[in-house]
Amino acid sequence: MASKAVRRRPADKGSDKLMETTMPDSVTEPLLGNSAQGSKSEGYKPTIRPDLWDGKTHEFLHWAHFVSDFITQSAKRIVNAISQFGSLLARLFGCSCAPQSSQHGQTMLVNLSPLQEERLKFLRQRSNVPFDCYTVQHQDALKELWKLAYPVRQLPPLKSDLWKEMGWQNSDPSTDFRAGGFMSLENLIYFARNYPDSFHRLLYKADGERAEWEYPFAVAGVNISYTLAQTLVLQSGNRSSKASVCFAQLLEDDEMAFDNLFCIAFQMLDAQWLARRASYMEFNEVLKSTLVQLEQELTSEGISSVQNMPSFRMLKR
Repeated sequence: MASKAVRRRPADKGSDKLMETTMPDSVTEPLLGNSAQGSKSEGYKPTIRPDLWDGKTHEFLHWAHFVSDFITQSAKRIVNAISQFGSLLARLFGCSCAPQSSQHGQTMLVNLSPLQEERLKFLRQRSNVPFDCYTVQHQDALKELWKLAYPVRQLPPLKSDLWKEMGWQNSDPSTDFRAGGFMSLENLIYFARNYPDSFHRLLYKADGERAEWEYPFAVAGVNISYTLAQTLVLQSGNRSSKASVCFAQLLEDDEMAFDNLFCIAFQMLDAQWLARRASYMEFNEVLKSTLVQLEQELTSEGISSVQNMPSFRMLKR
């Protein structure tokens, strides 16, 4: 496995030292691929889902949701009836005839509105876009991240050792996206724009007593984005976990629910990092426990929005 350069926490902001170590498996996954060269730069613009929901469409979707809800409720009653009948047969003949469950002994029938389905589809499309260093939009997004991170500093070339100060492992940041893809860069930009205080405190490792060998900020963000997408089963149309079901419900009122969860997860990770007094080689373990905590909060009773989650209060604008 190839070694990557990891920044040692400097004694002051003016000195950086490098060490050779082995990156976590999720960081060393191969790139998803490149596409053709883009057109002339017009500056980075966030990916926005087209607004398909005018007044007439909303009225139609209301009735469509009503009908789909009726069908789903009827299906649930049929499943319950079959389950009860299966249990009766099992008692009579000593065998199990109940339908197989998808999680914790329960069959998960998820009733999503057309708006939720549309937003999930758009998220899947976002997560399928690889970072392409030859696409102008992607280049502009990387430059935008630098400007948000260091507003008063000059923008370096796209290949420069200065990018390592942000926590990229190489002088060419495009080699660090891998499975995280372009959406992980969008998540970092969203974090910087919407919660700049928290973003910069994590970037500069301003809170708590830090480890001698700290996690690289930017690459940590790529890993969080990728792992969160896996946790919420974005690539599958099957809501096979309670967390994925609860997340889909949040999309009704918050199109940016995934990006907001990314910000919470990043803040959670740093809090756990400090609480554990963790060092670089423990990053994967801390990331795993962070996602467990996030799932627990997301699936708690009474969580109707990202803003209701207890850890949301840690984010500072």
